Amino acid sequence: MGGLLQQINEASAFLRKQTSFSPEIGIILGTGLGALAEEIVQDTIVSYEDIPHFPISTVESHAGRLIFGELSGKKVMAMQGRFHYYEGYSMKQITFPVRIMKELGCHTLVVSNACGGMNPSYSPGDIMIISDHINLLGDNPLIGENHDELGPRFPDMSEPYTQSLIELAEKVALQERIKIQKGVYVAVAGPNLETRAEYRFLRTIGADVVGMSTIPEVIVAVHSNLNVLGLSVITDECLPDALKPVNIEEILKTAAEAEPKLTLLIKKVVGLID
Repeated sequence: MGGLLQQINEASAFLRKQTSFSPEIGIILGTGLGALAEEIVQDTIVSYEDIPHFPISTVESHAGRLIFGELSGKKVMAMQGRFHYYEGYSMKQITFPVRIMKELGCHTLVVSNACGGMNPSYSPGDIMIISDHINLLGDNPLIGENHDELGPRFPDMSEPYTQSLIELAEKVALQERIKIQKGVYVAVAGPNLETRAEYRFLRTIGADVVGMSTIPEVIVAVHSNLNVLGLSVITDECLPDALKPVNIEEILKTAAEAEPKLTLLIKKVVGLID
């Protein structure tokens, strides 16, 4: 853990040399959802590959840039591209950027993802506010020695997604006439998609949507005492009795079509965060 603390300090020191910007809100942009970066009044852009100890995104549609700037009058740092367990990174590598967000001054994390919808009342293109999650990744970023400088040994997870931010997002969606769902996100390791039997199982245990990200970052955000808002774009239907082969191009297309709604929602919510 001493090594992790040193890495956090070195990466943060590097970024402070690149910009004097002090962010309040961290944003993680998921698959096909990177265009929000264009809405940010940019102060500084840093490539992941230039940041000490930072992983490099290897997934299509993940640009791999850290953007500092203003969004709706708030100081933000946005990850245009994230990391996944299936890329071969450790949980500590995947969540390293959240540690940096905390170290640089962020008090809130807004995280987005693309996911498959298992709730039959959901449709492709819908946006879901994450109310809770189920971790089936088979790993946890907090395993190993704990350090009180980063957070408690046994962080409470009774409210991983901040209720006041959920209510704020619901209010904004209503005002902007954006159709919104609210439900439970389950994360699996991937990279393969699920079988019919797995979808039935995941639905049975209480999940509404399934993806391959987000939960590690949220666990570390809670460990770091950050407020969290999670938003999912449903890109395909995962109904076991009507399952069709997945087309990745169609998934990216659906995410792109939903992106303006998600961008508007995040912009409005960020502007209202205290």
